[in-house]
Amino acid sequence: MSNLLENLPKAAKLYLKDRRLDEVECVIADLPGIARGKAVPASKFARQAYFHLPDSIFYQTITGDWGEAAGEEGFIERDMILRPDMSTATAAPWTGDWTLQVIHDAFDRTGAPIPFAPRNVLRRVVDLYHAQGWTPVVAPEMEFYLVARNIDPAKDIEPMMGRSGRPAAARQAYSMTAVDEFGPVIDDIYDFAEHQGFEIDGITQEGGAGQLEINLLHGDPIRLADEVFYFKRLIREAAMRHDCFATFMAKPIADEPGSAMHLHHSILDQKTGRNLFTNEDDTESDAFYHFIAGMQNHLPNALAVMAPYVNSYRRYVKDHAAPINLEWATDNRTTGIRIPLSGPSSRRVENRLGGMDCNPYLGIAASLACGYLGLMEGKQPSAAFKGDAYEGDGDIPQVLGQALTLFEEAEDLHDVLGPEFARVYSIVKRAEYEEFLQVISPWEREHLLINV
Repeated sequence: MSNLLENLPKAAKLYLKDRRLDEVECVIADLPGIARGKAVPASKFARQAYFHLPDSIFYQTITGDWGEAAGEEGFIERDMILRPDMSTATAAPWTGDWTLQVIHDAFDRTGAPIPFAPRNVLRRVVDLYHAQGWTPVVAPEMEFYLVARNIDPAKDIEPMMGRSGRPAAARQAYSMTAVDEFGPVIDDIYDFAEHQGFEIDGITQEGGAGQLEINLLHGDPIRLADEVFYFKRLIREAAMRHDCFATFMAKPIADEPGSAMHLHHSILDQKTGRNLFTNEDDTESDAFYHFIAGMQNHLPNALAVMAPYVNSYRRYVKDHAAPINLEWATDNRTTGIRIPLSGPSSRRVENRLGGMDCNPYLGIAASLACGYLGLMEGKQPSAAFKGDAYEGDGDIPQVLGQALTLFEEAEDLHDVLGPEFARVYSIVKRAEYEEFLQVISPWEREHLLINV
């Protein structure tokens, strides 16, 4: 046990100072990004080098059904070997005892990484950058809603009740008064994040009723994906303490803006530490334009990963704070690809297409994959857009079925993300989509029942 405690990250050591560790949650993200795993006594965790889970956790849809993705040997549910990454050990401060969470990596019995485990998919893409002498850097922005408790799927989702006793108001972007309405929830989010060693760059009120945004500091893609994975649970737990739900659905409320996971990208040269997007004279480099071109050329094929559910496509509504095309421009939030105002050393590309409902490992991997393909292809993007991009036509898939077809045909993207991942992901998402198509909606009953 002493060796375990000595090797913990600083924040975890501070959390456990003068306390007895009771339990360790051994977790791994499945395709939707749900935490799967086991909770074990701390004494047992200290003795074990790994544990087992069946590979079938990656064949499961969001509803708990299964995609027929097991391969030639059939659905035999082979055990994977899950090994802890102790650098991810962090507190679970909402529990009743002293508990740590530890993210694990998945391997087969030969020691090879499981190719469709989301963290392994992201590591594969990051390794491709490293092989070129590049270090990718990302900064995620997380949007979400705090809503009233909803235990009836047939009932519309409603804004939560604020501190004032009134429902959260819409169209109050950047309002400090609106942020104050959620003060007790936000206080717990900050407290939990501090216990877990996460630094929040800022919290703002977004345009929707009860919609907030949390920005994280830029850094290593795998570490930031770990943090988003942890943050989703942290925020849900903080909300439930105050009689509300936190939802990361892309479009939870019909007439309100959707929730995105915007991703800021930059790349460093491993030898010099310079930003690859900037020339020595501080002008935009060829790599900068190639990366943008990769986004424009490959994001439609990757959208099924970054917008993974039928609900995801309800977010892409003109004039509702979500992009409808792949135009790019400097300091223009109506385009799908935005270049934020910055100095030459921090020049970056913001991908605004991804939904907050995506698995953070897969969303970041898909976005990086598009940029990587652009760097390798060396193509030029379209001219920078001028004006309001919402006035143009949409040029991204409008429904999940269309997006899945593009993804299934994108062999160049499969080569980056991994062909076996692409095969499994496609089968699981098709199963999920076909299950949705069997559901008759209230709209159909209202307008078609006696009118057609």
